Amino acid sequence: MAVWIQAQQLQGDALHQMQSLYGQHFPIEVRHYLSQWLEGQLWDVIDLENPQEEFKAKRLLDSLIQELQNKAEHQVGEDGFLLKIKLGHYASQARMTAALWSWLVREASNSSSPVGGMMDSMSQKYQQINQAFEELRLLTQDTENDLRKLQHNQEYFIIQYQESLRIQAQLTSLATLPPADRQLREPTLLSKRATVEAWLTREANTLQKYRLDLAEKHQKSLQLLRKQQTIILDDELIHWKRRQQLAGNGGPPEGGLDILQSWCEKLAETIWQNRQQIRRAEHLRQQLPIPGPIEELLNDLNSTITDIISALVTSTFIIEKQPPQVLKTQTKFAATVRLLVGGKLNVHMNPPQVKATIISEQQAKALLKNENTRNDSSGEILNNNCVMEYHQATGTLSANFRNMSLKRIKRSDRRGAESVTEEKFTILFESQFSVGGNELVFQVKTLSLPVVVIVHGSQDNNATATVLWDNAFAEPGRVPFIVPDKVLWPQLCEALNMKYKAEVQSNRGLSEENLVFLAQKAFSSSSINPDDYRGMTMTWSQFNRESLPGRNFTFWQWFDGVMELTKKHLKPHWNDGAILGFVNKQQAQDMLMSKPNGTFLLRFSDSEIGGITIAWRMVWNLMPYTTKDFSIRSLADRISDLNHLLFLYPDRPKDEVFSKYYTPPLSKAVDGYVKPQIKQVVPEADLIT
Repeated sequence: MAVWIQAQQLQGDALHQMQSLYGQHFPIEVRHYLSQWLEGQLWDVIDLENPQEEFKAKRLLDSLIQELQNKAEHQVGEDGFLLKIKLGHYASQARMTAALWSWLVREASNSSSPVGGMMDSMSQKYQQINQAFEELRLLTQDTENDLRKLQHNQEYFIIQYQESLRIQAQLTSLATLPPADRQLREPTLLSKRATVEAWLTREANTLQKYRLDLAEKHQKSLQLLRKQQTIILDDELIHWKRRQQLAGNGGPPEGGLDILQSWCEKLAETIWQNRQQIRRAEHLRQQLPIPGPIEELLNDLNSTITDIISALVTSTFIIEKQPPQVLKTQTKFAATVRLLVGGKLNVHMNPPQVKATIISEQQAKALLKNENTRNDSSGEILNNNCVMEYHQATGTLSANFRNMSLKRIKRSDRRGAESVTEEKFTILFESQFSVGGNELVFQVKTLSLPVVVIVHGSQDNNATATVLWDNAFAEPGRVPFIVPDKVLWPQLCEALNMKYKAEVQSNRGLSEENLVFLAQKAFSSSSINPDDYRGMTMTWSQFNRESLPGRNFTFWQWFDGVMELTKKHLKPHWNDGAILGFVNKQQAQDMLMSKPNGTFLLRFSDSEIGGITIAWRMVWNLMPYTTKDFSIRSLADRISDLNHLLFLYPDRPKDEVFSKYYTPPLSKAVDGYVKPQIKQVVPEADLIT
């Protein structure tokens, strides 16, 4: 604090230089009121060039925000009221900035776009949102000042009106006086009455003008509020939900919820301040009715502001952590719902309970049409009630369902060729709570992403296909849970690549050659080239209803088998680039034909789900290995066993590629016992010489 005390003694140019250090990025009021705390922190220990110091810096920023909040809450008196608002605003601004940059960094790290350009674009976008909030803050402050002025003038008007009544009472009492006394006093009182009545008439018109001007300003505020709320709820929140859905297919984490909450809280705060102002204006009108259009204007404003806050509250009841989209009966699962404006509206003072119910696609459609579906469900969920909890440190109000379990499911009549793994359900979360001392009561509902219910693990791959197609191709705002029956092949490639990279946890996705191979398999044509397939469409039936020609499995079932095998047993080899994988028999033979004996490659089996085979000049194709085989002996050890394998295509010595994965030689005998060793061999008679 000593430094700040010295700073206050500055004069002239030195004072101006000191003042120029502060501004909107760090207001001088914050420096003044938190001087003792600021000077007590170890700012110099944070290395700004070291990314590892980010957590330490964030913790210090959180402490600064908390100090601001505490200082704001302890302000009293008339001067303290304004300071409370100002410091509270600075705290909200700092929290919003912190959340924004945290989100920007996370988004940029998950994007393949140039980081600088992406962050510039996002920063500009969110700067516009923050500028709109600043405009709203100034408008709300302006209407607050006007409202106080109106109240002051109206109070003085009422005093003068009482004075006119007193004069009128005096005039009336003159009737009891002798005529001489009445004539002496009456002219003065009549003059006073005329003066006061003239003033009252003028002031009534002035008050009416003040009221109309204030209503007009509130209309402007509400228009800007609607516009800002539309950007945040219909653009940003919808985009977040879309990112959440794509994350279900292996896309990057949705992130950004803290910055969304900070915006929604800012909306809630501003809406509530304007609502209270409109109610106070209505109270002043009732206290002093003046004929004119103001009553209807205030009714419209009150109705509009109620609609705005209702839309905000109902839209910000969201699912932060989705339940699993492939849901097995009798298996524990979790989900988290969150009310983004719960802390700001003090909903946690009387914590609401949230109920989870599983409903069918048809019931979800009826619900969104506001048809009566109360008590309708399509199954029974255990542990489906949870009380929302407020977390002081993060300012979040959420209900964390940790131990739900689907006890039973009631299926609908299926349509046509639809299987049980194509039937979609959803988890409905609903709650009821009041705000503002029971002034407003809200019933809120939100639906999870579609879930497919299975009763056995063998149904998992087909259920996953339904979920992948829905997540990839659902349109925002759709009727539950309609998706296109056919899509462009490049769109499906994008979804498959996203899923593949997530499942095998690899940065090595599907190459252009891999995608051409997949197109040839999916469309049962070996003549497809990249230019052909870009305009082709694939139907859901081709994807996971119709079996591939000459096989008893679908395209998706084959692809899912490849992912499962790679994820469980081949991940390091795929990441090393040792597995070509997506190559058919004929292609493999053509590639190996010009190579020396002992050259081999690894390709996924065409004939078996979840199989990989070794193709080489002396055998062409070994029988495919599956998960069962690799649980006995790994791929690297099997390659090591086969002495005829010398070079991984095109010309890499096999030991150079695989030796780091070989199982170390067995130790010597223990207690007189020698442990036998399993080794793979290929009969000499089967080798091609």
